[in-house]
Amino acid sequence: MRAMNGWFLALGWLGFLSTVALPAAHGQAVKVGAATYFLAPRGGDARPPAAAHRTPDMQRRAAPTNQWYSALVFSATPEVLYAQPLSVKATPAGLEMALPLKQVVPTERRDVEIHYPHADPLLLAPVAFEPGPAQLAQASDWAIDIGMSRGTDELRYTVAHGSPFVSMQIGRGDVRVRLPAGAERIEVPDDPRILAVQAGARRYALFGPTGVRWESVGPTEWIARLPAGKGYLAAAALPDREPATLALFARHAYAFITDTRASWQVDLAQGRVTTTFTLTSRTMEGPDAGPLVSLYPHHWHDNATLDGRLGPAFNTVRGPLKLLAASTFTTRASYNGFVPFWPAVTDAQGAADLRDVMKSDLRNARRMMLEIGNGPYWQGKGLQRITKLLDVAEQQGDVAASEQLLKLLKGRVEDWFSGSSAKTYFHHDRALGTLVAYPEEYFSVVQMNDHHFHYGYWIRAMADIALRDPAWAAKDRWGGMVDLLMADIAHPVRGQADFPYLRNFDVYEGHSWASGIGLGASGNNQESSSEAVNAWAALIQWAEVTGDTALRDLGIYLYASEVQAIEHYWFDLHRLVFAPEYPHVEVSMLFGAKYAHNTWWTDEPRQIKGINLLPLTTASTYMGRDPAFVARSLATLPSDTAVFRARGKRADPPDIWQDIFAKYLALADPVAGLKAWERWGSVELGDTRSHALHWLLSLKAMGPPDLSVHADTALYAVFRRADGQRTHLAYNAGAAPITVRFTDGTSLQVLPRTLARSR
Repeated sequence: MRAMNGWFLALGWLGFLSTVALPAAHGQAVKVGAATYFLAPRGGDARPPAAAHRTPDMQRRAAPTNQWYSALVFSATPEVLYAQPLSVKATPAGLEMALPLKQVVPTERRDVEIHYPHADPLLLAPVAFEPGPAQLAQASDWAIDIGMSRGTDELRYTVAHGSPFVSMQIGRGDVRVRLPAGAERIEVPDDPRILAVQAGARRYALFGPTGVRWESVGPTEWIARLPAGKGYLAAAALPDREPATLALFARHAYAFITDTRASWQVDLAQGRVTTTFTLTSRTMEGPDAGPLVSLYPHHWHDNATLDGRLGPAFNTVRGPLKLLAASTFTTRASYNGFVPFWPAVTDAQGAADLRDVMKSDLRNARRMMLEIGNGPYWQGKGLQRITKLLDVAEQQGDVAASEQLLKLLKGRVEDWFSGSSAKTYFHHDRALGTLVAYPEEYFSVVQMNDHHFHYGYWIRAMADIALRDPAWAAKDRWGGMVDLLMADIAHPVRGQADFPYLRNFDVYEGHSWASGIGLGASGNNQESSSEAVNAWAALIQWAEVTGDTALRDLGIYLYASEVQAIEHYWFDLHRLVFAPEYPHVEVSMLFGAKYAHNTWWTDEPRQIKGINLLPLTTASTYMGRDPAFVARSLATLPSDTAVFRARGKRADPPDIWQDIFAKYLALADPVAGLKAWERWGSVELGDTRSHALHWLLSLKAMGPPDLSVHADTALYAVFRRADGQRTHLAYNAGAAPITVRFTDGTSLQVLPRTLARSR
């Protein structure tokens, strides 16, 4: 983490302003420059949910929504939490712990989903007292404590992403361990502290303190009689039946995790983000062997720092999780840059075709800004849609159209940000620690869903406007609201009350979660990974416009990490994750306990595939990393559509989102992509014909993205044609000229607020 910067200080100033600067008569309205937000909903508008199930210490912080464990804080009967490789569930009797195993589940879509459900758990419970209601008692970057204390009787369980252990600490008495039906004890003659059991295909081990007595009280129940002053126990799932594996677990079982923290460094010149994962542990007894953790594929794949250090692996919903005995490890992700827009199409025929479609788009621009919904998702999507149309008009030299679109965009933003509209406004809920927008869409208030999707569009649109009019977007005018939107989805400071740390982002899994309160037996979920990337690209561009290097590096970390996770868990580019029974090329819905080829609103194949592609903008070039995958993915559309039709269904319209698929294909084969596009065919409602055609013609001229070349700036892109000729682009959002150096030896002189192109 870098030092505090202007963005962080601005947030602190906003918090001060909101508490002391307003007269009592207007205490519900808070001014941020020219903008306004409110401290209470209007009329009958719903409030965000109450995160009541937290200890007093945790209630002093903003509630951690949109995390793998968020279900714990919103319900007295919380859902299963999927920590990987374990699952846990807080019940009135105690804490259940299980090792999820694969299930292949047929669907009405005539395919299968891959599930790893919580099943046949162990139960860990106190003997001397009844557990209290489950509460979130502590949370660090990827570990939590679940408190189930009652009165003066203390009970706490520690669960962490990647940990094969659940650590239990109890204030008094013994521990009851209830096994699944049919479980049998396995003798471990060398260590009386261990109770090892076989439960069907699962193997577990429990590690008591020295002096523990394991007492059988029935065919599937044991009591750990704990010595005085040693109220602790660890339970683990084992990846295999090897004695050496059990011995490995015994060495590390008494290292109880107390803190987890991820930090990152950005090396722009090499296009590299290095993330360091650090665990702090307390050794309860014996030598300090440190923690034993399991690493996800995105941690260990192609990671030379782990050569020769990895042990056995768990088979999980995220692929093989490989064991590592260490308190710290590092990973690397690639950052390939993007520019806010691509340059003008200079080919005479292409330019003429663009003028033709732009006429229609310009006539319909106001309608296209808000075509379906009227809440923050569709309005944000509409704003970004029009800023991308503005890019094309501006680059093609249509000054009048550019001015018209910019005026339209500013007016709509001011309607929302001013707080004067009777229909639309923003509310900062201090009880939960969030900024929500009304009218609500997709349960973004009552379930806290999708904030990064919604606000990513707003931030990107504001960054695009700020390129043209920095004064209008300054913090003392309309830009102050952008700080709040960013803080809501990606606050960079831990433990504060206004907003939680990185609300939507899971630092250990390396991707975002969309569900705010984690409803459902399959854990949290994320559908549109591409909209998450859009949000992080928005942070980067806003940071470059405002000169905030710490925010820029945060955005790059989130962007590069999310892309890396997408390539593993949504696209499986390295063929490490998907089960052999899974018939699809990609996942469209990722859950804590399953993956599926479906959407929340339709099972029509084109939209299933397209939801993890849109919005295709200049920040989407990461999708061109594997051209063969692009071709393989699109090749499945005809057969998927045939199955859909055989079920008596039809896409409406039949070519829905054809612009998205043409643009996606162009990342691998620009000529084929342009050929596949129909000028007057269907257009996705976050896109325009002008932007789609400009994208296709640009790639035809420049070639697909070349992700092997990096630059020492954040806003750059490189393309390579079939004849080997490269095009280098770089954008300078600052006020002074810069020199951008690329790793292939090219350099560009870039004037302020200008896009430069190599010749």
